[in-house]
Amino acid sequence: MAKITAGVGTSHVPLLGRIIDINQSKTDDWKPIFSGYDFTREWIKNEKPDVVVLVYNDHANAFDMTMIPTFAIGCAESYAPADEGYGARPVPVVQGDQDLSWHIAQSVIQQGFDLTIINQMEVDHGLTVPLSMMFDQPEAWPCKVVPIMVNTVVYPAPSGERCVALGKAIRNAIASYDKDINVQVWGTGGMSHQLLGARAGIINRDWDTAFLDKLSNDYEELAKIPQTEYIRETGTEGSETVMWLIMRGALGENVKEIHRHYHVPISNTALGHIVLSAED
Repeated sequence: MAKITAGVGTSHVPLLGRIIDINQSKTDDWKPIFSGYDFTREWIKNEKPDVVVLVYNDHANAFDMTMIPTFAIGCAESYAPADEGYGARPVPVVQGDQDLSWHIAQSVIQQGFDLTIINQMEVDHGLTVPLSMMFDQPEAWPCKVVPIMVNTVVYPAPSGERCVALGKAIRNAIASYDKDINVQVWGTGGMSHQLLGARAGIINRDWDTAFLDKLSNDYEELAKIPQTEYIRETGTEGSETVMWLIMRGALGENVKEIHRHYHVPISNTALGHIVLSAED
């Protein structure tokens, strides 16, 4: 049977993808950021996930104001990198797992989540940067990906409680999948940052650290945080961190933190990264 073995939380700062693409990640300026992923790159080589369920938000590339699903799932065979204004990133096409995607869609919808099903789309930095941070620059990504898109761009965004519940529904779906595969769930986005407006550049290290501290054992408390608090304490884009709660909900009650990395600033963004093993 399929099994969720681990969860990963990580920021998906677009600049990091650019730094990798131009081979600057090991320079003195950028090494302190990327070295925080050295552990994870070695760890994931041993873990060898067959599929990553990757939770991210689209940044007006697959969706725009004409269509804004709260939750959506990619059910395509593959997903090409999006052109975000400067050409598509020079990274491999993301290979989907259609059988697992459709199984999750059927199961989660029957559990009460009205997922939007996407059969063709391109994926932006929200999805490709996390892959690059974990796998660097391979000729092909070493695992398949099931994309889960969450609206954190246009108000109203889903609550933390709803995100945790979706994670638990995804866990149930994967537990009922009859193929013997190793699945990881990644939550991406955040941490504290705001790109525009009078509060542009806001970084709240204390809030970010408290969120990381509670993710293992007090995630139900994190789920109660309203979107207004995310925005007030971590900036308009800091509210992306709610997507980490989908990852955490999918892992079950017993987890073990095995790695953490936090760094500021990157551009005007705080970067967070955590690795949790599922102990259930």
